[in-house]
Amino acid sequence: MTDSSVRRSVTVQAPIEKAFAVFTQGFDGWWPRNHKIGESDLKQAVLEGKEGGRWYEIDTDGSECDWGRVLAWEPPTRLVLAWQIDATWKFDPELVTEVEIRFVSEGPGRTRVELEHRDLDRFGEAQEQARAAFDSPGGWAGLLEAFAQAAAA
Repeated sequence: MTDSSVRRSVTVQAPIEKAFAVFTQGFDGWWPRNHKIGESDLKQAVLEGKEGGRWYEIDTDGSECDWGRVLAWEPPTRLVLAWQIDATWKFDPELVTEVEIRFVSEGPGRTRVELEHRDLDRFGEAQEQARAAFDSPGGWAGLLEAFAQAAAA
């Protein structure tokens, strides 16, 4: 079986504690407004800081759209999220792929952030379509770049 995971990393000019805090507590500040699944415009992207917490969006019409949940919360080194959005960009409570984010200190003021989106085979026939989206410049690479800019600020 081939590994279908998408892996990306970025080094940010921030200590590990700040990098983790910007990624999690500051999630709404760097998450692009066009990365959403709801019908209305994205008002707020929410990542609840605890194991079992929700990961979701609040739209300008007041509706909420779930994206998944927090599977592991280990500040400041590791975060694992359940991605429960299918290949048509709709929430699917039956679908669970994992996004693991590791924060690795590279000295004072520098942190490498490693992201792995795995279990893409669970998309079934849509696996290649989903992998291509996650692996595209507008996928995880672009999201990590947006995060890196926020972490360096």
